[in-house]
This record gives sequence, structure tokens and C-alpha cells, in this order.
Amino acid sequence: MPFRWLGLLAPDQTFGLMYTDFAIAVGLTYAFVPIMVLPIYASLEKLDFRLIEASADLYSNTYETFCQVIIPLTKPGIIAGSILVLIPSIGAFIQPDLLGGGKKLMLGSLVQFQFATARNWPFGAAVAMILLAFVILCLVFYARAARRSGVEQGVAVHG
Repeated sequence: MPFRWLGLLAPDQTFGLMYTDFAIAVGLTYAFVPIMVLPIYASLEKLDFRLIEASADLYSNTYETFCQVIIPLTKPGIIAGSILVLIPSIGAFIQPDLLGGGKKLMLGSLVQFQFATARNWPFGAAVAMILLAFVILCLVFYARAARRSGVEQGVAVHG
């Protein structure tokens, strides 16, 4: 309404945000940002700030400190947050359906459409199995990388 009061929008005009790819991206971002922030916050909370002070003592600028100290130390939280966001965002079908108006098709909504509307259960099951295999593959690579980095740092990782 304030845009109409300021004369930026005519009374019959809208922004045209609904049922677009941008609306879907904003909705998914709004839904999954808290899931991404929590693991990063946990990593930052455990960060030893003496290392940042040491970086400043060695005449590193802010960019170098961020890239050389903070990012490598918080990488486990960034990766964990990325995996926590990846898994539900692949299967998201409500947000694209509501914000995209059912016109935009994502993988989760494709599976839901195949089971609910098209009644093509074999194709829906095949797509769901491919998504499941992709998620399992990502988790296996993450577990191997975590085990390898734990062994390199001298931490005994069993499993």
C-alpha cells in the first residue's frame, strides 16, 4: 500500500512476485536459512578468538583473516548446514506448489505429482530412488571426508 501512496504503483498494478521462480527462491530461502544458520553459529561459538587475534598480529587484513582462519575453522558447520538444507530442499513440494502456483516443477513436486495426480507410481518411485541415492551419496562423501580430516588431525575416529 505505501507504494501506491507514494505514486510508485498504479492502483491496478501489482509487483508480480507470485507464481514466479523468484517467489519460490525467496520462500525456500526464508524456510531454510534458520536451518543453515544454527550449525554455523555452533561452529562460530566454538571458534578460538585467540587465532583471530594472532592473525591480526601477523598483519593479516580482514579478508585474509576471514579466508585463512575463520572459514577453515568453521568448515564443519558450513558443510553440516549445507547437508541439513540440501536434504529437505530436494524434497520440497509445498513451497513450489504454493508460491509457484503449480506451474513450476521441482524434483519434490515432480515425485508428488507422479504419485498423487498422474498415478504413475513406477516413474515416481524411480525419481524418488534417484533422489535417495543422491542424498546417500552426499552423506557417504561427507562421512569419508570427516573421517579423513579427523585422522589427519590426530583424532581417533572409529567406525
